[in-house]
Amino acid sequence: MRPLEPRRVLCAVVAVALLSSTRPLDAKAAVTAPAVPADRRRPALDCAAALKVALPTARVTAARAVQPNDSLRALGRKPHCRVEATVDEETRIVALLPDDWNGRFLMGGAGGFAGELDNQFASTVHEGYATVGTDAGHKAHSLTAGWALNNDRRIADYGHRAVHRTAEVTKALIVAYYGRPISHSYFIGCSNGGRQALMEAQRYPADFDGIVAIAPALNFLEIATTFVRNLQAMYPTGAVTSPIVTPDVLELLAQKVTETCDAIDGVRDGSLENPDACTLRLASLPACPNDLTSKGCVTRAQRAALTTITAPLRAGTLRYPAQPYGDEADPEGWGAWITGPLADVVTLTSGSAPTVQGAFGTEFFKYFVYGDSTWKWLGYDLARAGRDGAKVDAVVSATNPDLSAFQARGGKLLLAHGWSDPALNARATIDYFKAVQTRTPNAASFTRLFMMPGVLHCAGGSGCDDVDFAGIIRSWVEQGEAPSRVVARKLRGSQVVRTHPLCSYPMTARYNGTGSTDDASAFSCK
Repeated sequence: MRPLEPRRVLCAVVAVALLSSTRPLDAKAAVTAPAVPADRRRPALDCAAALKVALPTARVTAARAVQPNDSLRALGRKPHCRVEATVDEETRIVALLPDDWNGRFLMGGAGGFAGELDNQFASTVHEGYATVGTDAGHKAHSLTAGWALNNDRRIADYGHRAVHRTAEVTKALIVAYYGRPISHSYFIGCSNGGRQALMEAQRYPADFDGIVAIAPALNFLEIATTFVRNLQAMYPTGAVTSPIVTPDVLELLAQKVTETCDAIDGVRDGSLENPDACTLRLASLPACPNDLTSKGCVTRAQRAALTTITAPLRAGTLRYPAQPYGDEADPEGWGAWITGPLADVVTLTSGSAPTVQGAFGTEFFKYFVYGDSTWKWLGYDLARAGRDGAKVDAVVSATNPDLSAFQARGGKLLLAHGWSDPALNARATIDYFKAVQTRTPNAASFTRLFMMPGVLHCAGGSGCDDVDFAGIIRSWVEQGEAPSRVVARKLRGSQVVRTHPLCSYPMTARYNGTGSTDDASAFSCK
C-alpha cells in the first residue's frame, strides 16, 4: 500500500488509470549528497559488463546505459546503468547505478500488493545513490492478490523475504560494479513500502543503516478487517454502485470539521495540526427533513455509516484506531478510499469491490486468509478474522516493537504519517511508536516520529507533503544529527507556495503570533 513516483497516486496501489497522478514525497530537487572526491572514484564498469556479474542465487537479465537524452529520460536526468535481474525463483528487481556514484545504497519500497517493479525513491539516482526496486516476488497488478492463492512461498516473499534478498543481491552487484564497498545503506518506503521498512528493522536489522517508514501498513490483518468493516457500512446491500455516504455528505463533513477544529492550533490554514484535539461530534451534523436524502444534511443511515467509519475497530481479538478527521472531501481522500464508488476498481475486482480499501480487504481475505476466490465480504463475521488470519498475519505484519538488534548496530528509524491519510490510520503508527518507546526506554536515541498535518496517503491533501526524507535520515546516520524539527513544503508545480514545520512527536507546531502562516519560521514546536 507509497513519496510516490509521478506515475502513481494511491499507496502505489492503483494504476494511473484509476486516479490522477501526484508528485513523489521526495520530489525536492534538493536531495543533495556530497559528490565523491575525484581521488576516491574508480571508473565504473561498462554498463554491458554488468550482464557478466555473478550474483548469489540471482542472474542479471538485462543491462543498458541510460543517458540524459535517452528515451528512458523519466528514469533519470543523470547518466546511469539500468540493470534488471531475477532473484531466487521469481523476484524481479531493477537497479539504477549512477555513473557518478556517491558511495551510498538506497532501496525504495514497493506499494500495494506489489507485483509490479516498483521503487518509490527511484529519483534518488539523480543525486548519486545506487538504488533498487522490486516486485516483491510475483508478477500481477498491485491491487490484486490472486498470485497468493495456496502459495506460502510467494506470501513469505511478499511479506518480508523478497526485500531482504533484493538488498543482499543489489549490494553484491554494487560492489562488483564499482569495485569498492558501500559506505551506507538506506531504505525508504511508504504504505506497503513503509511496512517493508519496518520488516527490515525488525527481521533483518543488518541490512540498512537508516530506515524511513512512511504511513506503514504495519498491522495488516487489522487494516484489512477495518477495510471490510467500512465496505459493509458503505454498501450494506452489496450493490457496489450505491454508497450510503455521498460526495455531498463528505463536503458537509469536511466543512463542519474545518469550522469546528481548524483554528485549534492557533491559525486557520485549512489543515488540522492535531486531529486528536478535534471536538466535532457527528450528532451535530444537520438531519435531513423526513430522513430524505438532500444536500446539506445527513440521513440516519448516513450518520450511522459515518459513525462506524470514525469508530475504533473492535472485532473479536482485533483492535484498530478510529479514523481521524481531516480532508474528507479531497478527491484523493475518503471518496477514493472509503466511500467510492470507483468504476475502475469495480472492473479490476470483477465487481467485488467499489473502493480501494474494499479491494485490498477482499483480496487479502480471499487469497491470503481463506484461499477461496469466491469469498464474499457481504455478511462476513468480522469476529472471525483474528482467529482465521493469525497464521498469515505472523508472516506479513510488522508489529514487533523489539528493535534492540537494529539499535545495537547503530541503526536509525524515522517514522512519518499524514494525519489526513484515508487509507492507513495515522493513529496506528503512533501506537506502534509508543510501543517501541515502552519496550526501549531510550528509544528516542534511534527512533523518531513526525506527524504530517493535512497530508493524505503518502502525499497530497491540504498540508505540506514535500519532505527531504533521504537527506534527513542520511544526516542522522552519518552526522549524528537527530531530527527534532523538519520543514515540509507545499509545491504548486515546481514553485514552493508554503512551508510548515513537522515536529518530533508528541510535539506539535504552534503559531508564534506574527509572520506569515505560510512560512515555517512563524511556528515553533511545543
